[in-house]
Amino acid sequence: MKTNHKLWATASALAVLAATGTTAAMAAEPSPTARKAQAGPSEEAQLQKLYRDAVAEGGKLVVYAGGDKPGQADYLKTAFAKKYPKIDIDVVVDFSKNHDARVDNQIDEHKVVADVVQLQTLDNFPRWKKAGALQRYKPVGWNKIYPQIKDKDGYYTGLLFYSFGNVTATRLGDNAPVEAKDFLKPEFRNKLVFTYPNDDDAVLYYFKQLTDTYGWGYLKKLLDQNPRFVRGTAAAADLVGTDGLVANFGASRSFSGLSDWTIPAKSPWLAWPQTGAILKAAPHKAAAKLYMSWLLSKDAQQNAIGTWSAREDVAAPAGRKGIFDYKNMNPLGLGKFMNDRAALDRYKARINLYVGDVKGANPADPTGALGLYPVDQDGTQAP
Repeated sequence: MKTNHKLWATASALAVLAATGTTAAMAAEPSPTARKAQAGPSEEAQLQKLYRDAVAEGGKLVVYAGGDKPGQADYLKTAFAKKYPKIDIDVVVDFSKNHDARVDNQIDEHKVVADVVQLQTLDNFPRWKKAGALQRYKPVGWNKIYPQIKDKDGYYTGLLFYSFGNVTATRLGDNAPVEAKDFLKPEFRNKLVFTYPNDDDAVLYYFKQLTDTYGWGYLKKLLDQNPRFVRGTAAAADLVGTDGLVANFGASRSFSGLSDWTIPAKSPWLAWPQTGAILKAAPHKAAAKLYMSWLLSKDAQQNAIGTWSAREDVAAPAGRKGIFDYKNMNPLGLGKFMNDRAALDRYKARINLYVGDVKGANPADPTGALGLYPVDQDGTQAP
């Protein structure tokens, strides 16, 4: 019998490969096409499908965004509108506590205007979920979102991390205060500006961390510095570098060009997941799904938000640690603080004794034009 040397060589090679497990690995390794099929549609393909649905729905979207300055969320509005020009998006900025009341009122009156809410008042989302007021929806990228900041059932999720630290006049250079006790130095008397903590629960929590760490004596010494108190974190930050004011803590950076933003190495500071959801009675659910999915897409989280991402697969901003890696900041702390409303209100009442009643117009709505059913930034009302 004649031996087929070619077949024998092939069989021998396969035997060797089988002995080393290589044939199994080769068999198990899918082709690039198969891998793509297993992974499902790309994020961009999913977003384009949602875009088509939103256009077919009518191309309208209303977002209620927490903030304290008109146009504060325009960077997101602009990025969204650039990518999806056929969607007419309105983003209404106001204190989250005001939007909460509006949403409750709109739901009660069966006249819901807002499609998406993205707010600081983290305690309202579990409440709205329990009341059946939220639409269950897991946006694009859902499995990449930090599990600590999303509802396991898919009714709401953190969208991005906001942060409050120090805003100090650029001209101070290396003399700028960084740690909490630096703000007590005599040279800063009459030169500090803060947001009323009894007007903003995130600022209130910032102060709560300081009095928990350093005692109420710290607050008394801080008030001995004769600081100015104003409404709104943006207003406080924007004043730094003007009118003799040189430092603030408890705010995000200003874009005035007159100040720098830093975070303490030892003292408490604050970051939290600004949380979003689609209302169950939203008039434009398809557009709302597009917005949520766009904002949580890897592309938007890398290029549009300008802060720590809600996704585990997106790196921290340059020069920063991961959001959960700071020993002096717990990004889940604000949510825990806000969920105990009785304790929060007791602390707020005590703070009120020290800083006095809040004075001044709402900086996000100085003319009182927004009303019950705001649709856009100029105060236009829904019909």
